[in-house]
Amino acid sequence: MALSAADAQDRVEQLIALTETLTGRMAAEAQAFEERRTLEVTAGLDETAKLANLYRHECTRVKADPRLIAEADKAARDRLIDASRAFEQVLSRHAIGLEAARALTEGLVQTIAQDVAAQRAPAAGYGATGAASAGDARAVTLNRKA
Repeated sequence: MALSAADAQDRVEQLIALTETLTGRMAAEAQAFEERRTLEVTAGLDETAKLANLYRHECTRVKADPRLIAEADKAARDRLIDASRAFEQVLSRHAIGLEAARALTEGLVQTIAQDVAAQRAPAAGYGATGAASAGDARAVTLNRKA
């Protein structure tokens, strides 16, 4: 997927629009993370990923061949620089929110796993001699089926 630009000016304008759109999406996601509304973020993840991939692809193309935007007017290129800086700031904020959401989720999963393990009654299994053995025989049975 790539931008289809008629000339350098068109490419810069499309890059500005793409960067601003991505910045808006990332800012909304960062705010959702900060307000602990992480489930709201999942609805738009596919679209955000597509836009981010397009942005990355286009930045790589322009970095490899600066002539793609060289003939655009300076004002447009300056707006692109400003949009890129704003995007980088939002990206930093987004990363912090994402890390906090990850830590929260991992903590919840660990807490739930510990509660489940604590509520399990130890089951008595029997060894080869017929004597009761300590431990949870269910885990062994489940592992053998896996």
